[in-house]
Amino acid sequence: MTTALYRRYRPDAFQEVIGQDHVTAPLMAALRADRVTHAYLFSGPRGCGKTTSARILARCLNCAQAPTDTPCGTCPSCRDLATGGPGSLDVVEIDAASHNGVDDARDLRERAAFAPARDRYKIFILDEAHMVTAQGFNALLKLVEEPPAHVKFIFATTEPEKVIGTIRSRTHHYPFRLVPPDVLEGYLGHLCRAEGVEIGPGVFPLVVRAGGGSVRDTLSVMDQLIGGAHDGGVDYQRAVALLGYTDTTMLDQCVDAIAASDGAGVFRVVDRVVSSGHDPRRFVEDLLARLRDLLVIALAGSEAGAALGSLPVDELERMDLQARTMGA
Repeated sequence: MTTALYRRYRPDAFQEVIGQDHVTAPLMAALRADRVTHAYLFSGPRGCGKTTSARILARCLNCAQAPTDTPCGTCPSCRDLATGGPGSLDVVEIDAASHNGVDDARDLRERAAFAPARDRYKIFILDEAHMVTAQGFNALLKLVEEPPAHVKFIFATTEPEKVIGTIRSRTHHYPFRLVPPDVLEGYLGHLCRAEGVEIGPGVFPLVVRAGGGSVRDTLSVMDQLIGGAHDGGVDYQRAVALLGYTDTTMLDQCVDAIAASDGAGVFRVVDRVVSSGHDPRRFVEDLLARLRDLLVIALAGSEAGAALGSLPVDELERMDLQARTMGA
């Protein structure tokens, strides 16, 4: 059994986190200057690096070389907190979705009173922090406001507005973002080269689109394609089929019918979409994406390639012809 890509390639340092420079740069500056506060709130969409960054921050704080913005990777704390490591007694990850009440907050307060077992700080990472009840947050309020010198808190959440204001105001809030497509495509290329997998033209844009800007979701999709690859490679048509996108031929026929003002032809394609088992909603999404691409080609001309990504040459030529036909 192989480990999932997103687990094998989980970053161990801020320099490896992609698409979040607006967060990692100020955190690294604070670490270098030893100006780290007692509580942080990391918010943003799922799979964009919040919990990973919390672990890296904990790794930096408890590194033997601290204060540092780059964990040494060799001290006991760094080894324990590295990807695949056993974890540390002094870094406590709490799933707030299942530990969200007053009793859990009291237990956390009791644990925070004890000094670290080995390292510089005892760090509590509360994942899915928005799931903590108002009563649970209120029970934590005094501790978060005035923690012991050896305690740090990192709250991670997809819904920061559900974290009560009295807690939010006592943290440094760092909003994470979805990762841009060009950054994700470059990252996927690096990973696939490391894995020794040949990826055909046009596959990465499909994977990035399916992942929706989430690094974890994108790597899960890539993992699925690699798992079903033949002869060590993934081609465009196989990716379209496995990811549930509408068959390219159907999109071409529908666009040609629209360009020719052939309403009956459009409905024939729609009927074929339904009868072949394709998802009609996905067909509409894919058709809108195709029309958007044609608009980009019509407006940008030879410079459209940068906006469309690495599509197969034959598809680009076909789309260029369609754009000229619709613009005629």
